[in-house]
Amino acid sequence: MIKKIVYVLSGLVVIIFLIGLLFFVPRDYVDLDTYSDLGKNYNVEILRDKWGVPHVFGKTDVDTAFGIAYAHAEDDFVTIQGTLLAARGMLATELGLKGAPNDYMVQMLNIWDTINEKYEKELSPQTRAICQAYADGLNYYASLHPDKANKQLYPARGKDVAAGFVHKVPLFFNMDKTLKLIFSSETPLETEAPVEKLEAALHKSQYALEGSNTFGISPKRTSDGSTYLAINSHQPWKGPVSWYEAHLYSDEGWDAVGGLFPGTPMVLHGHNRNLGWAHTVNRPDLLDVYTLEINPDNPEQYRFDGEWKDLEVREVTLNVRILGPFVIPVKKKVYRSVHGPVIMRPHGTYALRYAAMGRIRQVEQWYRMNRARNMKEWIDAMKIRAIPCFNCGYADREGNIIYLYNALIPLRNEKFDWSKPVPGNTSETLWTEYIPFEKQPMVINPPSGFVINCNSSPYNTTIGRGNPDPKKYGKSLGIENNVNNRAMRILKLLGDDDSISWKEFKQYKYDMRYDRESRMGVLVKRLLEMDVDENKTLAEAIGVLKKWDFNTNPENTHAALPVMAFEPILKHRPDKIPDSLLVDRIVNTAERLKKHYDSISVPWKEVHRLVRGDVNLGIGGGPHVLHAVENEPYGDAQLKGIKGDSYILLARWDSSGKVKSESIHQFGSATKDSSSPHYADQSPLFVKRQLKQVWLDEKDIRANLEEAYRPGEELKDK
Repeated sequence: MIKKIVYVLSGLVVIIFLIGLLFFVPRDYVDLDTYSDLGKNYNVEILRDKWGVPHVFGKTDVDTAFGIAYAHAEDDFVTIQGTLLAARGMLATELGLKGAPNDYMVQMLNIWDTINEKYEKELSPQTRAICQAYADGLNYYASLHPDKANKQLYPARGKDVAAGFVHKVPLFFNMDKTLKLIFSSETPLETEAPVEKLEAALHKSQYALEGSNTFGISPKRTSDGSTYLAINSHQPWKGPVSWYEAHLYSDEGWDAVGGLFPGTPMVLHGHNRNLGWAHTVNRPDLLDVYTLEINPDNPEQYRFDGEWKDLEVREVTLNVRILGPFVIPVKKKVYRSVHGPVIMRPHGTYALRYAAMGRIRQVEQWYRMNRARNMKEWIDAMKIRAIPCFNCGYADREGNIIYLYNALIPLRNEKFDWSKPVPGNTSETLWTEYIPFEKQPMVINPPSGFVINCNSSPYNTTIGRGNPDPKKYGKSLGIENNVNNRAMRILKLLGDDDSISWKEFKQYKYDMRYDRESRMGVLVKRLLEMDVDENKTLAEAIGVLKKWDFNTNPENTHAALPVMAFEPILKHRPDKIPDSLLVDRIVNTAERLKKHYDSISVPWKEVHRLVRGDVNLGIGGGPHVLHAVENEPYGDAQLKGIKGDSYILLARWDSSGKVKSESIHQFGSATKDSSSPHYADQSPLFVKRQLKQVWLDEKDIRANLEEAYRPGEELKDK
């Protein structure tokens, strides 16, 4: 019997091998030595400070773009190459079937037709030069490290850099989740509300996240007449949208520090000498699903305004790795209607339309934000409107503070319910314009002297006069009206203090408490009001909850029970959670803690951990507090952080307009290199809620220097 199984398995392997030979896709690899002289074309030096953070000093902006590509590749070449593969629609050549949905999405969204058509026309020559220089930095690094290079990617091109932005942006407003819903559904979507379904699964997405914080304080509310800005996006601790810290300088005037994603040639949020900005995720309705009426006599025609129109049809090839070097070319058709991409399913045919469709200037907009010298120039950059979402917090050396609900919101026909699929057979649902920039919710220099956003409603940006009026914004715009725990806390902390010091500003950022009016507070209150009957474990658990001060500081002995029990359900409205589920979760968590710790009053830091290689540290904070740490199970009765507070940058401009800032990363500058001393050297500071100084002046950087080199020179002594 065993011999028969072995024979059968062997036969299957041979068959797969022969099929692979039949469909083997030969790859023409470029000789990487071709790019080994690229370093001579760029005048740039990389200064690594004692934390390993790269300060890239170029003669021109183009030189600096080349240098940051090389520096980032030193620390995380794997992830950068992965972003290139994803944007090119080649992920399946590495990941097999797992990467095929991404590659199909790239084809379906027409990313490369759009890039090829508009790259030369719509991006300025300077922006294209920045993109190409960044690509050259990757080409040069690959030529010097061929063992690390995915050779099918090279040469990297400036278009790849621009495509990376076009590819990522729709994922922040759930394009991937919408596609998954349509493809996985077995019933027509007319009876469902996709937006509601997506919200229920949102916490699983690496792009659309549960939290971020920003708040700006003007001189009228600070004790020393300074202007403060908290730049505190909550991102995954690993992967394509994890933060990397860098300082970019050129003799042409680029001088910005902040966070970058793998594959981006400029700071995405941070500050320069004159101003700073931060992003938090917002949730406007930027994506619509249309149901199409298909011609029963021609499946490639749809009805629109009483006529049958032909779908645009293209045949594309997805190259999917099956085993080792064997790649199978899979032919697929992609369709488009007047609305946008079209998906054909057994239960219906659907079209998608989304904000910024066809726009490719995201890279230019962020570059101009980096180079802005004052509020007008920064606002002018925002008016490009290629970045279709993300709240913005802003502060500058003149004492200005801004909150902007940045969103490219379609102007829709109010007679339709846009939370569900809408009929695609009429031009009444085909929107073509967006709400004007000036009509977006915005707060500039409010009387209170501060602005905040924590993925919360723009209508609660500050206290007193100055908040946007919700009556001016219709339901079809999809603007949030929620006030979450982080927003509650920071509004209270800043609102109660009319003379905020720098020390207090940092303390407020690291607040670890749940408000009693928050979802956590409501759930705990419900449990405290229950009749525990004869359930001894429940009675003991409620005894712990009665003593809890709603804090998640590391030493807190009452936080582990409620946070572990309720974290998975905090995303749901409390009135949707039955009492039975609350009881089950608190009892099961109490029993688990008892089993592993002999107590349910365990110091939070014993349960809650930061884990990085051999480093394993207790940490405070938790989900939905200002010191946000979202986690996943670690072992039998612990949690480890996986996203939330990551790269934190706090900036202040003193009364003379001079900027100073402090920052911290949850791990260190070597985001992928476990052999580096900077793989986890910032983690001990991170768990203690301590920040390190940011050096901008060359003399200060050299006074705290670890290494200085031109790209490629660091290899001469190795």
